[in-house]
Amino acid sequence: MFKVSSRSRPLRPAALAAVLVAALVAPGATAQGAAASHRAASGVPTAEAARAGGWGGVPKPVAGWGRDRLAPGVDLYQGVVAGKPGADHWTVTVRGAGGAHLLSEAAADTLAGQLRAAGFEPRAERVTWPRGADRTGLLGVRTRVGTFGGQNQADARRKALAAAGFDAVSEWTGGDGAPGTGLAQVKVAVIDPARFGGKLSGTYGTHVAGRENVSDMAARSRALLAVNAGFFVMESRDGVPGAAAGIAAYDGELQSAATNGRVAMVLRGDGLRPEFRHLSTRLRVHAGKASAVVDGVNRVPGKIRNCGGTGGDLPTERPLHDVTCTDPDEIVRFTDELGAPTPAGEGAEAVLDRSGRVLELRPRGGAVPAGGSVLAGIGEGERWLREHAAVGQRLTVRENIVDEHGRRVRLGSRDDIVSGGPRLVRDGRVAVDFAADGIDRADEPSFAYAWGLKRNPRTAVGVDARGRLIVVTAAGRQPGYSDGLGLHEMAQLMRSLGARQAMNLDGGGSSAMAVNGKLITMPSDATGERAVGDALVLTR
Repeated sequence: MFKVSSRSRPLRPAALAAVLVAALVAPGATAQGAAASHRAASGVPTAEAARAGGWGGVPKPVAGWGRDRLAPGVDLYQGVVAGKPGADHWTVTVRGAGGAHLLSEAAADTLAGQLRAAGFEPRAERVTWPRGADRTGLLGVRTRVGTFGGQNQADARRKALAAAGFDAVSEWTGGDGAPGTGLAQVKVAVIDPARFGGKLSGTYGTHVAGRENVSDMAARSRALLAVNAGFFVMESRDGVPGAAAGIAAYDGELQSAATNGRVAMVLRGDGLRPEFRHLSTRLRVHAGKASAVVDGVNRVPGKIRNCGGTGGDLPTERPLHDVTCTDPDEIVRFTDELGAPTPAGEGAEAVLDRSGRVLELRPRGGAVPAGGSVLAGIGEGERWLREHAAVGQRLTVRENIVDEHGRRVRLGSRDDIVSGGPRLVRDGRVAVDFAADGIDRADEPSFAYAWGLKRNPRTAVGVDARGRLIVVTAAGRQPGYSDGLGLHEMAQLMRSLGARQAMNLDGGGSSAMAVNGKLITMPSDATGERAVGDALVLTR
């Protein structure tokens, strides 16, 4: 974790690269020291460096920052920053039951005793919640063996541990997120709505169902700049692949219900003045005086990816990231933007024309009529449809989107919503809501550690006090090239860039940035650029 100045000022473009270097490279760096760090990166030694005959304790960036003017009001900064040379190494992490990387103190003590009895020399590393998180104190204890210069040496020790009956994995410590360590390839786009006359919008590509590369969506949209957007369903066991796993709306039409309470970005009109809100959706279908809850949009009935639904979902109605909750009694709406047959299964479907009149009541699985929609019901939802969705009956679905203050969010025909999470910066302060966002799982500290605290590829978006958008990607999971950023590090980076509000978007193998339709980031997946559910595209 790096430290930043307690003051968060809007940045002039000329100073942006300097503050990036100061924020990422130097723990304890301040905005006042940014210019000196930038001079050092350009080959001009600081006064401290001259006195010390070196870099004065400030790690030298691997490469200087460059700036490209993509269009009037749109600047792209690219650079590489690194921690203290030699700070990172290979090691072996010994895991607990179920592959847990973090254990309780008592469990870690027991594991350490077993390792010593087997002839190994373990070390315990305490992992605590970072400052600015909505959790404090100890997250868990990591148990490790050895310090190695190469992965092959770590692998040899790992094999010896496996032979002794231990579950172990070789790891590069640059990914831990410890101060003064790691390597990050970072790209920052700054968009000034006062000078740029284009539009920022969300796009699901050709269909809501299915996945596409960011670069392909960017090329089709003739986008100046594009990045991956919200979370989405990856596997059919969790729902409709490619569909959003959280709220999503495009051109004023709701295409996915909210993971209730998670942060989202509302893009109105040209999208250049986004609103960051924690949203929930309340949907009902009406047949005369009768009505029922509509639990979701464009997803498999009974499967709620990332949870945060309504009406008795199990194991929780709260957000729970990367978990698929279930509900045996649901009604789900499908729009004609789905681009695929509705999912087959038990239950019934009411097929509606564009006016909401029921055309037929059929088994689940079939086409969505052009301009129309389908309501699929299971359990109590099926019973409601069979009672009220007679052919010729008009059904009306009413959608209500509300924010954390209970205020209704109305959408115009040019408005979009892109989901994400967690919140990174609120009103100029680092505020990462691990718990409220469903990343901190009860009795499973290893998830928050691996997904949130460790360095990974990341994509984030924010707005500074002058209304400029800040879009950031960091490559990761590539030792020697780029480790990425922890969520708290990304939050600190966004704040150091002057962000008053900022949120995390999807990351990992999904993180991507394209300029003029060409990918400019290095994917972490071995297969290359990952196809995603939706993207943010900046067009002229």
